Amino acid sequence: MAGSVLDDFCGSTFWNLSLTWETDDPRFTPCFEKTVLVWIPCLFLWLFSGLEVYYITNSKKKDIPWNWLNVSKLAVTGILCVLMLSDFVTSLSSSKTEFVPSVDIYTPIFKLLSFILSAALLFFNKKYGLRTSGLLFLFWFFLGLCGAIQFRSEIRNASTKEYPESYYSYITYLVYYPLVILMLLLNCFADRPPKITKYPKTQNPCPEEGASFLSRMVFAWFDRMTWRGFRKPLEAKDLWDMKPEDSAAEIVPVFEKHWKHTVLKSEGGTTHARAQFKGDSGHIEFVPAKRKEASILPALLKSFGPMFLFGAVLKLVQDLLTFVSPQILGLIIKFVKAPDYFWHGPLYAILLFVTATIQTVFLAQYFNRMFVVGMRIRTALVSTIYRKSLKISNKARKERTAGEIVNLMAVDAQKFMDLTAYLNMIWSAPLQICLSMYFLWKELGPSVLAGLAVMIILIPVNGFIANKSKILQIKQMKNKDERVKLMNEVLSGIKVLKLYAWEPSFENQVLKIRDKEIHVLKQAAYLNAGTSFIWSCAPFLVVLATFLSFTLSDKSNILTPEKAFKSLTLFGIMGMPMGLLPILLVYTVETYVSVKRINTFMNADELDPSNVSHSPSEDYPLVIENGNFSWGEDPILKNIDVRLSKKSLTAVVGSVGSGKSSLVSAFLGEMDKISGWVNTDGSIAYVSQQAWIQNATLKDNILFGKSYDKTLYDKVIEACALKPDFEMLPGGDQTEIGEKGINLSGGQKQRVSLARAVYADAEIYFLDDPLSAVDSHVGKHIFDEVLGPKGLLKNKTRVLVTHGITYLPQTDSILVITNGEISESGTYQELLAKKGAFADFLMQHIQEHSDNEEDVSLNTESTVELDEIKSQLVGISHQSSVDGPRQIVRHRSRVSESISETGSNTGLNGSLQRQKSEDSAKGRKGSAEKNGPVQGEKLIDAEKSETGSVSWQVYKHYLSSIGVFVVIVTVLLNMCFQAFSIGSNVWLGVWADDQDIYINDTVDTAKRDMYLGVYGALGIGQVVVIFFAALALFVGCLNAARKLHLALLSNILRSPCPLFFDVTPVGRILNRFSKDVDTLDTVLPMTLRGWINCLISVIGTLVVTSFATPLFIIVIVPIALLYYFIQRFYVATSRQLKRLESVSRSPIYSHFGETVSGVQAIRAYNQQDRFIRESEHKVDLNQVCYYPSIISNRWLAVRLEMIGNLIILFAALFAVLSKDQLPALVGLSISYCLQITQTLNWLVRMTSDVETNIVAVERIKEYAEVPQEAAWEIPNEVMSKSWPETGAVAFKDFSIRYRPGLDLVLKRVNFVVKGSEKVGIVGRTGAGKSTLTLALFRIIESVEGQIQIDGVNISTIGLHTLRSRLTIIPQDAVLFSGSLRMNLDPFDTHSDEEVWRSLEQAHLKSFVKGLPAGLNHEVTEGGENLSVGQRQLICLARALLRKTKVLILDEATAAVDLETDDLIQKTIRTEFRECTVLTIAHRLNTIMDSDRVVVLDKGRISEFDTPANLLTNSHSIFYGMCKDAGLV
Repeated sequence: MAGSVLDDFCGSTFWNLSLTWETDDPRFTPCFEKTVLVWIPCLFLWLFSGLEVYYITNSKKKDIPWNWLNVSKLAVTGILCVLMLSDFVTSLSSSKTEFVPSVDIYTPIFKLLSFILSAALLFFNKKYGLRTSGLLFLFWFFLGLCGAIQFRSEIRNASTKEYPESYYSYITYLVYYPLVILMLLLNCFADRPPKITKYPKTQNPCPEEGASFLSRMVFAWFDRMTWRGFRKPLEAKDLWDMKPEDSAAEIVPVFEKHWKHTVLKSEGGTTHARAQFKGDSGHIEFVPAKRKEASILPALLKSFGPMFLFGAVLKLVQDLLTFVSPQILGLIIKFVKAPDYFWHGPLYAILLFVTATIQTVFLAQYFNRMFVVGMRIRTALVSTIYRKSLKISNKARKERTAGEIVNLMAVDAQKFMDLTAYLNMIWSAPLQICLSMYFLWKELGPSVLAGLAVMIILIPVNGFIANKSKILQIKQMKNKDERVKLMNEVLSGIKVLKLYAWEPSFENQVLKIRDKEIHVLKQAAYLNAGTSFIWSCAPFLVVLATFLSFTLSDKSNILTPEKAFKSLTLFGIMGMPMGLLPILLVYTVETYVSVKRINTFMNADELDPSNVSHSPSEDYPLVIENGNFSWGEDPILKNIDVRLSKKSLTAVVGSVGSGKSSLVSAFLGEMDKISGWVNTDGSIAYVSQQAWIQNATLKDNILFGKSYDKTLYDKVIEACALKPDFEMLPGGDQTEIGEKGINLSGGQKQRVSLARAVYADAEIYFLDDPLSAVDSHVGKHIFDEVLGPKGLLKNKTRVLVTHGITYLPQTDSILVITNGEISESGTYQELLAKKGAFADFLMQHIQEHSDNEEDVSLNTESTVELDEIKSQLVGISHQSSVDGPRQIVRHRSRVSESISETGSNTGLNGSLQRQKSEDSAKGRKGSAEKNGPVQGEKLIDAEKSETGSVSWQVYKHYLSSIGVFVVIVTVLLNMCFQAFSIGSNVWLGVWADDQDIYINDTVDTAKRDMYLGVYGALGIGQVVVIFFAALALFVGCLNAARKLHLALLSNILRSPCPLFFDVTPVGRILNRFSKDVDTLDTVLPMTLRGWINCLISVIGTLVVTSFATPLFIIVIVPIALLYYFIQRFYVATSRQLKRLESVSRSPIYSHFGETVSGVQAIRAYNQQDRFIRESEHKVDLNQVCYYPSIISNRWLAVRLEMIGNLIILFAALFAVLSKDQLPALVGLSISYCLQITQTLNWLVRMTSDVETNIVAVERIKEYAEVPQEAAWEIPNEVMSKSWPETGAVAFKDFSIRYRPGLDLVLKRVNFVVKGSEKVGIVGRTGAGKSTLTLALFRIIESVEGQIQIDGVNISTIGLHTLRSRLTIIPQDAVLFSGSLRMNLDPFDTHSDEEVWRSLEQAHLKSFVKGLPAGLNHEVTEGGENLSVGQRQLICLARALLRKTKVLILDEATAAVDLETDDLIQKTIRTEFRECTVLTIAHRLNTIMDSDRVVVLDKGRISEFDTPANLLTNSHSIFYGMCKDAGLV
């Protein structure tokens, strides 16, 4: 019917099958050429022009300048319009004289209108800044493609006839077609950049913005990046700026708008309050109903839905195209079996290639869109979670730890990003399975159900295995956590282990846990081998079951090659979605859990902005009227009435927990206001009780977002006593501060926090006990220079929470808080006169001050002030006035050796302090900076970041750890597997090709059963071989992991402290034991397995294809070379992009963690907007690194799939062009080639993964080869068991330095200690006291000279021989998690009686007896469940248990209370009477009864005599130190 209408329309036949298909010289009818081949491109343009209009109207850019490209496009389109008009006019005028078909009149009009539309779109694209158009490119592409057929016809007609039928139409078509091709070429280029854009100009714009449609389709614009990455490792500066539409500034406002709308809707739904009768108050109250939780999903759908849906359409097209290939394969096999017309074969081959190519482009674009949507969703979620964290109320904040909130970003938002790419599989997988079933049913009928049944049966088996592996994974994680926790303790306490010679015991403990871990990993290896068994078994069983039921169910069922290989291909297509579905469902459930977690957080209560008003009409800047406040539960502050005057200094005092800090929080609006009115008028600065320091430079911490004013800055630094610190720190105020201010002392942090507040130059200052962490003389300086009546802040309103009672007389007013209420307020004198709560507070505080164990730096001046205050209080409590001064005097005797050296010197952490003190004079005078950095100035070495590829040595090292035999067996077994796999498919082909199996339409059952039996046997061979191949590899990799861990552990424990542990952060070593060992245990075996599978599979495909079509060998070499180059380009770029991305990701989370902990300060300074901008900037920086890595994957996929498509093309072409081909072999080779596209892609990914993960081996190898300390035991060493018998210690010309390149710490030290003598060793900080003990234990080896114990040179004996014969009670009591007995006797060498005796002597027996588990009492990590004093006594018990002849006592500074201190001193005097005792004294009163005293100064012995003799000389250093400490 349609044909006859078109016949009339054209005036000739529309369709002629014998002309087009059943001929050796195919061509279309002129009618078909002038209708269908013209209408298709034009209709395409009209249909999709709406999409183009949408892009034009939504463009954020305008006005592309006129240039040769757009002028040429318009000019050529204009010429084409004129041509069409001419065609139309000619046809119309001819129709008056002769018959002209309607097609010749209407087609030019249709073309003319289409060209006018294309010109209009072109013009508006220019006007609205669209540099390239996909619609116009495709329109000209289709026009060129369809026009080529008519162009051929016109040329043929002209060549066969003397004159063409219509000379005019022949000439116009010859002009028209080249113009169409020219337009197609012009559309391959992008236009110039537009003049006007909504977005700010960037330095390094993304080339994608200037890429043409074609370039975008195949990601050709990324070529430059891969070339750059191939030539040199990429750095952050090589990356392009972010595309503006992907930036947080664009994405977040859209999401926020939709989120707010969702929240309003959820609130609007349930605003009804319900009445409730209150029994206690006797009246009815209206309780608001709990509001419905708003979900982020609607907001995400509205923000990102359209782009996601567009991706879904691309996926649908790709899925449908997947099923075209098997149909074409069937046609090719049919063609090879019975060739009809020669050109059909190549046509099928080209169709197969075109189908695969279109699939490649669609899939690449689909994944690209999905990953970009995922990236945008993460940006939106991370930024929204960040914004919420700045507004969340304190009650809601308390419900979750900072780590949990950071996890919302790091884990939950990331889950979304990972899922988006695969979310469409939820509908796509069932669609693919249903379509596969439909086509299989068409081929094999109901027999398909047998295969399906096998698939369904295997689902619970997979579920069971997944469940088992989950249980093993939990066990494995538990073991790993236990091992890493122990390693963390070992590394943190490595010095103590070395001093006690306890390394072997702890090495065994770690190895015991490792053995448990290996046992679980072995079980997992068997399970993984089982999984491989099932995965390889499943496809084979499905095919076997289907073919078995097909051939056995009905004798008329004939298995032809066409049926066999079409079915194989369809089963292959169905396998992937069936495998993915269960994984996908688990992933979706996990993401759903993440959604719920994010929803809970996003719906948490926020701080009420109406808690505090800011009315300027109030006379007082700070007012609370009748205020009651809570932290979310019971009221904390009650009946607060406060009015504070301008420019006043108000002190808030009270006992611990009375509510002082809460009062400050109430003013800041941080507390929930139950009732009352709060008003603050003026800008606010706030110093919290625990200083909050950012991970930035000191200067940035102080400026805190304000511009730099040098005069003010210098004033602030001077006033806050930071100048000496800046001089000491290596980079001055440019020193980078670690997370949480890790490399600053408490006092320094507090002063930086105060400097930030002073620099802020606000009107109101809230200072929450800022002087608690600083030494008293520094505190006095700060009070005078900053806070006091003459300080920098004298004209500001100040509220000072303080325990420092010495400053109270200088305040304008004092608020005394007792149990959350203001019990008294007034001036200092007024309150003193009242003799009420304030006086009680003062007395209590003086008592606390005298008992305080920590503040050893209380100087004489502050003590005098305390005494003054005391005398004012004499009338209140006679008893305490008698008691107080005595305790203060006692306290003063504990002052550390020199008051002048407290303060800033304690600022650096242990090792750094020592390193600074090595040049002892320079450190104090601050002259080190003038001399420039000395060698060894940088304490922590920067971790080496790997660039470039991993060396072959590393692979060799790993393979030799696995074992050569295992490697060879694994490779051979995998090859056997591939051989069996190919064999079974070849056999299937032989079976399908066998014509003799059917005799007179009946099946030769014996032959059929033989075919089935062999096919089954080959399948079983596959399955068995793959099981053992997987097992061999997993077991081999486990052995390697065990060996490498053992080497690492053994070497680390034997590494020297100064050369390794002092310069390597514990975290870095721990990373080797956790992440890198985990990579060896679990990641590398799976990656290697995947890589081997892919490689063998690719080789197998090439072998089969070459065997089936020998001509194919010619193309293998160029294709392999092309593949190799693409792979090298990709791996180099991708590896570096991955590194850059992971480096740029951690700052997002650390900044977030920092914000969560400092949110109160950020809100107080009103800096929320700046922090939001910073966070979004960090997210954008991460996306800058992440986006190229998405594109690099797509770039690779397109190129590799094109290589795969070429393989398909050549395999199919050679198959159809070769003579006498077996149909089964052709089917086999092409069905293999159809799978190669994905395999090639995976092979490169796996190669890249192997390279990425083998880095773990490199890192472990590096630490397993660090230089070791001297041997623990020397073989054949003859050393008496009772050595040392007398305990005489002699230093002879002894010099030592920490590391090569540093100055000597001890310089030619000479002294002798007789057996059983008690010697005290004293000296100022950095004199070398602790170094002396380290030298005795050979923790540091000598540079020259020697130490002799009982005449034996200690450098000639084994380290453990030496260390086990000496005993030390170290400065810091280090305990390890485990039983108490293990902490005393890790080698179990002592009996229980001996252990109890040592505990009794250490005054711990009654305590341990009182514990339920006694000696088996579990000590927690670091001994946290014991008091500091008890820990010190356990160290004493250790010493008593060893009872060696030489005891070194590195005395604890102030960690021990006076009572414990007395106990330790008493025990040492009695129990170690017979021993030589060397005491490193930090408190001089403990060594006043020593036999002799060594005074060290700058690494030399300056005095060595009895204490009495030294004190007689008033010029001696010892006398000066005793005087400073108030002992003389």
